[in-house]
Amino acid sequence: MYGTADSEAKKESDSLNPLTAYAKSKVYMEQVIEKLSDNKFQGTCLRYSTACGMTPRLRLDLVLNDFVASALTTGRIEILSDGTPWRPLIDVQDMVRAIQWAVERDDDQGGNFVAVNVGRNEWNYQVVDVANRVSQRIPNTKIDINTEAAPDKRSYRVDFSLYESLAPNYLPQVDLDQSIDELAEGLKRMNFKDQNFRVSEMMRLKVLQNLQDKRLLDKNLYWKK
Repeated sequence: MYGTADSEAKKESDSLNPLTAYAKSKVYMEQVIEKLSDNKFQGTCLRYSTACGMTPRLRLDLVLNDFVASALTTGRIEILSDGTPWRPLIDVQDMVRAIQWAVERDDDQGGNFVAVNVGRNEWNYQVVDVANRVSQRIPNTKIDINTEAAPDKRSYRVDFSLYESLAPNYLPQVDLDQSIDELAEGLKRMNFKDQNFRVSEMMRLKVLQNLQDKRLLDKNLYWKK
């Protein structure tokens, strides 16, 4: 939502400059929800960190999930950027905790409407550090970095001080090592060995493409009647 990053961690008060259609849709919906919010309707928009973690309907098109799946199936992690971009991470379990807070929060925790970054300040990571941590948790994993890659404009650090002040009892609890371990254990339980998972139905884009190929979705991604 914040667009190209600078050296400062992004706060909720910073200007929004979404670079993708996905990000633009988030900004638009925040604007709509804010207009709807009043004394009878409390609006809360959660600006999540980058999602990660093991789930029953697993997605592997997420940076940490991709790294763990690649490490287990190929023994390698390929970083498509130069490894320097910043990513804040949040496990899906902590995303659920944030939803619980949003549903139950009192008016003195943000008023009729609040948009808040959800994560922890100490869980802003550079991509190469995430890869290194995975290689430490999954031994014999090699890391390939694309040193010739163009700068990744999606690099960003985020300030989570507002969430910490509004929801101190709902701060993320699942750290990076726990997320990695749970992903690895879950994939092993699934007997997951697909080295070509990036073209599998564990990638959201692939699912959408398959639904379009089956003519279940139109070009605007609406279900056909």
